[in-house]
Amino acid sequence: MKWFGKSTAAEPGWLVIAQSDTQWSYVHGSYAASGKSAVTRFGQAELEAKPHALEKLARELHFDRYQCSTLLRPGEYQMLLVEAPTVPHAELKSAIRWRVKDMLDYHIDDATMDVLDIPPAAEAAGRSHSMYAVAARNDVIQGRVKTFEDARIPLRVIDIPETAQRNISALYEAEGRGAALLYFNDDAGLLTVTCRSELYLSRRIEIGHGQIAGRAPESRAELFSRIVLELQRTFDHFDRQFSYVPISKVLLAPEPAETGLFEYLKANLDIPVERVNLLDHVSFAKEAPDSAEQWRFFHLVGASLRHEAKAL
Repeated sequence: MKWFGKSTAAEPGWLVIAQSDTQWSYVHGSYAASGKSAVTRFGQAELEAKPHALEKLARELHFDRYQCSTLLRPGEYQMLLVEAPTVPHAELKSAIRWRVKDMLDYHIDDATMDVLDIPPAAEAAGRSHSMYAVAARNDVIQGRVKTFEDARIPLRVIDIPETAQRNISALYEAEGRGAALLYFNDDAGLLTVTCRSELYLSRRIEIGHGQIAGRAPESRAELFSRIVLELQRTFDHFDRQFSYVPISKVLLAPEPAETGLFEYLKANLDIPVERVNLLDHVSFAKEAPDSAEQWRFFHLVGASLRHEAKAL
């Protein structure tokens, strides 16, 4: 979601940069409509505890050559499902702000917002349908912008993990059918359902890879059963709401280490389950990332494959 713009850059594609207190991770990628999309560089860099350390790092890594984006972290934004207002296109975002003002725990004037449309069935075009409103506090956005400005990094877009995950899920879709993609970071899972490169559903699962890996293999069945139950309930709800989008597969994102979840899902879901290996659809200019690196850089790769056929 394009919350603001800054400048153009010579290099095609997107350089996505994620920050932590001590290091920055980055991926530069380009989406290809046919053939494999490409990642030309990815890595992590430690950030020294010195004045202007980030600006120095950005200069050494030549970040100024690219159009750059970054990802908000869970907890820094909200995704709110709302009914699309029947207003002229120019008034859409104002109408959405009015619609969600009582759904936020802060004043609407303190929110930066964008919207993601959820396409209705072809025969329902023109009727009421749903949208996602994405809201973040102004001070969160302004703080992120200032960090990049101070480092002289040309930040053009602030993105979210859900849309980054959508970009990867779209690579695995069958024509006209939905794909469910499940990713676990250390703290939680993120489930998305996409069809025709559009995000139809996003849901967080309060089980993370850290919980799974923290148990002995023979003790993980209870967590896996909870995950399957969450998936089944979600798919039942999705089928009632979006019967025109049949889910043809469940995709399990790379894991940093084998947990046994893939085999459990295959044995306990009625929908075919596939592993995601980014090498199937993305070429890497240098050494190909192993499963742990694919897991670590997963959403950065997805965000770097950003492309927009239309805009709201």
